[in-house]
Amino acid sequence: MAEKYLLALDQGTTSSRAVLFDLAGHPVGQRSRETHSFYPQAGWVEQDPEEIWESQLAVAQEVLAQTGVSPRDVIGIGLTNQRETTILWERDTGRPVYKAIVWQCRRTAELCDELKARGWQDEIRARTGLVLDAYFSGPKVKWILDHVPGLRTRAQRGEILFGTVDTWLIWKLTGGTVHATDFSNASRTLLFNLHTLTWDREILELLDIPLAVLPEIRPSAGRFGETVADLFGRPLPILGVAGDQQAALFGQSCFAPGLAKNTYGTGCFLLAHTGRRPVFSREGLLTTVAWGLPDGVEFALEGSVFIAGAVIQWLRDGLGLLQSAGESEKMARSVPDTGGVYFVPAFTGLGAPYWDMYARGTVVGLTRGTTRAHLVRAALEAIAYQTKDVLLAMERDSGYRLSALRVDGGASTNDFLMQFQSDILGVPVERSRVAETTALGAALLAGLAGGVWPGREAIAALWSKERTFEPEMAPAEAERLYAGWRRAVQRARNWAVPEGEGQVDNIPK
Repeated sequence: MAEKYLLALDQGTTSSRAVLFDLAGHPVGQRSRETHSFYPQAGWVEQDPEEIWESQLAVAQEVLAQTGVSPRDVIGIGLTNQRETTILWERDTGRPVYKAIVWQCRRTAELCDELKARGWQDEIRARTGLVLDAYFSGPKVKWILDHVPGLRTRAQRGEILFGTVDTWLIWKLTGGTVHATDFSNASRTLLFNLHTLTWDREILELLDIPLAVLPEIRPSAGRFGETVADLFGRPLPILGVAGDQQAALFGQSCFAPGLAKNTYGTGCFLLAHTGRRPVFSREGLLTTVAWGLPDGVEFALEGSVFIAGAVIQWLRDGLGLLQSAGESEKMARSVPDTGGVYFVPAFTGLGAPYWDMYARGTVVGLTRGTTRAHLVRAALEAIAYQTKDVLLAMERDSGYRLSALRVDGGASTNDFLMQFQSDILGVPVERSRVAETTALGAALLAGLAGGVWPGREAIAALWSKERTFEPEMAPAEAERLYAGWRRAVQRARNWAVPEGEGQVDNIPK
């Protein structure tokens, strides 16, 4: 009998990748392509939906060709995606009616402020588990419907469809026969009610979004249809779908309440499993669906850092300080410290626990002796500091202290960053043997739906760590450095407050 495989499609903010896994959870082949973002105005971020689709299809086809694996030996596809990014398209033609508005985009900040002024902040949070912020999909959908002439009328007639990236790719893969999402992605739209586990009709009415545009919500492990036959030579079933951070939580085998992981990608996302009932945060965290399985929906607390690995990409592409992202580790080690420099990469505002849409990127502590190495080191350290911000809030919410942090994602391969992360947190950092845990989680969900494993106990047995980083820094020094970070954050906050509005100080104590 031929070896069997699971194909994971991982559509992220800066790249589309495809990873082929064997049934022991080992990657046997991988292909990726960078994708492009556009910045038409300050704080606006867009992508081309067709590039998202074409790049994802190309790498899926390439990884099969690279490995020589026959489509007949692929049990199914697991799909994971950048969340909150919003696409609307025509039902009949599949043609996007506007660019994809990326999760980082802040164009709907004023709309969110208007809704807060009308007293909707607490009600929306109680229903959705999310804060009223431009990060999420619902306000983006409203913006597109408001700004494309005649679009809302067409949407009311059922001619226009909305989807996050998972829904868009499922639609394209199935030749326009399936318009669906999973519970984890639905819970990131600001349109999903955590109590009823359905679209919230009152919020839809508030945002003037027709129910007809929304996809069907399905379990994260289950059948989402089959691909068009000519894409891979035969139809392949789509068996698993989850937002990227929930997929990483699954890939890290965080199946019990209290287990947590951090993924270092374009952004940085710390999730802790909280069980079968949602835990609502008092500390600026998000309550989200972890995944939906045939036996029920489970929940997580999440802290979202908007800019993590993207800051290194910016140093490389925007400033030319690096030839490659991998060079950042060597450069950071070339100096003993940052020379007092702190870099707050709030390019698109600050996420948890601050939720400051008007914060902007800030560098403080510059002197004549500052070099590019100091700036690169400060950028890497900022990723770790932002993670600590979230972890402290999570500990206050949950009442437990984390004993170790499981990590994954591209920047988790940076040994300097992982050691500094352990130092600043004061706990061990466990790096997964599989760096691409997001893709692994999608594959595992597909395998669970495809009957590869009888349950999560068998999946948990597959997880192993590649390395553990233990704290080496004196606790007093770690606290001194972190206090400096908190001062730097205060200077970055409320920078882009609209003219005529007062400053807002909601920095967590």
